[in-house]
Amino acid sequence: MIREATDGDRARLRHIQTAALDEPWPGLLDVAVEGPPTLLVITDGVPVGYALVVPDHPMAYLAELAVDPSFQGRGYGSTLLGALLERLRDAGFETLRLTARADDERVRSFYGGFGFEKISDLPDHYDDGAGVLLALDL
Repeated sequence: MIREATDGDRARLRHIQTAALDEPWPGLLDVAVEGPPTLLVITDGVPVGYALVVPDHPMAYLAELAVDPSFQGRGYGSTLLGALLERLRDAGFETLRLTARADDERVRSFYGGFGFEKISDLPDHYDDGAGVLLALDL
């Protein structure tokens, strides 16, 4: 099931964020639970993943997409991203952007499978290396 996050999800989402992301940003997650960023949660009894999107109409920025490592590889991330893309299209957004590590082929391949394309290099974007800016026309 995919739904909006609630305050009751906060602790579980923080756990997912810390376990799944190399450079978690807890403050952003706290703000998103209360809005206005969009925070969608995918559940399997409990939240197993989330997508955090910052809207700037007609563009949106996918700040975080995370799935609990013990649930990865089961399609939760794909299902969540697919639902997010549908929701953004329905809301009239034209573009979704995100950043990824330049050397993370698994992540770049995941987003590439949805049609995201690299639009620029981001040297020194991360604490330990370069990133890329990816975009998808919705």
